[in-house]
Amino acid sequence: MSADPKVFLMGEEVGEYQGAYKISKGLLDKYGPERVLDTPITEAGFTGIGVGAAYYGLRPVVEFMTFNFSMQAIDHIINSAAKSNYMSAGQISVPIVFRGPNGAAAGVGAQHSQCYASWYGSCPGLKVLSPYSSEDARGLLKAAIRDPDPVVFLENELLYGESFPVSAEVLDSSFCLPIGKAKIEREGKDVTITAYSKMVGFALKAAETLAKEGISAEVINLRSIRPLDRSTINTSVRKTNRLVTVEEGFPQHGVGAEICTSVIEESFGYLDAPVERIAGADVPMPYAANLERMAVPQVEDIVRAAKRACYRSVPLAASA
Repeated sequence: MSADPKVFLMGEEVGEYQGAYKISKGLLDKYGPERVLDTPITEAGFTGIGVGAAYYGLRPVVEFMTFNFSMQAIDHIINSAAKSNYMSAGQISVPIVFRGPNGAAAGVGAQHSQCYASWYGSCPGLKVLSPYSSEDARGLLKAAIRDPDPVVFLENELLYGESFPVSAEVLDSSFCLPIGKAKIEREGKDVTITAYSKMVGFALKAAETLAKEGISAEVINLRSIRPLDRSTINTSVRKTNRLVTVEEGFPQHGVGAEICTSVIEESFGYLDAPVERIAGADVPMPYAANLERMAVPQVEDIVRAAKRACYRSVPLAASA
């Protein structure tokens, strides 16, 4: 916002309240009410305003208190923001960012827990990013705001409270990450594990457990859902010869399914075992804590899948 006066933030409680999760803390005092706009509770209304502002050269950052509420505004996101550049033969750019928490949190029920990565990831005209670490959040959000196309920026409520080490390079004002490039968080030689957002942390914990049992897992942080870094994924699979995909979204038509398809198309001859997909349960998110945990992938699920891929023994009760 300091670098570009055309950038402004709008959404419910982003100003006076400093954001539902305090993400916009201090921005109202620094930039004023013309660039940090509190909106009524009408996602369709303020998203439409944001898209219109982008048509005229501004760079809005539209915050949804949860991406579940973006369903109220999906016509503006899909039919206006995503399609205008194509329908105008490149004459209209829509430099807008839609951001907010996505996926399961803790005890917030079915209508506040859904993952929208595959929903928006299937739409031409959109770029879809999902950060895991502080490095991801800083570098990818800057890239999203600077991009000439609409970007869906899927954060995670539970990651807001986590701390990550950052280097001096990341803290530098010029730091920015490329869109469409994954990061290998941990190198390995026996099995490739892909994940994004909160599931990257789960995958890294699973890799630690697997290492104690003699399995070397390579963990890929996707960062970008659309465009998907197929090159990094396939290069890794050609080295490890095995693949486990991890996501908390629904299993049908998911991000993992797209990754598996890419590997089958480009690296089938390198596979030594069937691909493994780990995803959320195919049900609306339960409210009860014990059922909620069963509906979201856990570290032990990733460990079991990796062992299956490596033909290691898995307890019968766990694999049933």
